[in-house]
Amino acid sequence: MSKPQRLKGKTLQEDIDAFAAFQAVRDYRPNNSEFETAAVNAAHAAMIARQTDEVQKNAAAAAAADAAEAAEHAFHQMILGVKDQIKSQFGASSDEYASLGLKKKDEYRPGGRRAAAKTETPI
Repeated sequence: MSKPQRLKGKTLQEDIDAFAAFQAVRDYRPNNSEFETAAVNAAHAAMIARQTDEVQKNAAAAAAADAAEAAEHAFHQMILGVKDQIKSQFGASSDEYASLGLKKKDEYRPGGRRAAAKTETPI
């Protein structure tokens, strides 16, 4: 059995409005005892409680995601600092520098001048 989809906001609002109007109905006596006033009130209270729980858990999850993101950035800044410190202590051509996943300075090809592209000028 598949999971039911969330109700659309419009449908849910219509149900909430109907519930508010239902509360004003006097002498309600349903033929089916499943739909008695107490059951309807309990279903409404359960919905409100679950929605409140959902909002609180979403807020907690968002706060946890923000904290994780901040920790990731702090860690990244630390690693960048470590790379700078290794470079200044051991040099850009050291094995220690290369062990951090960086290219040694002497592994780069020497740069050379490139000939300028020749363009023909029309007369």
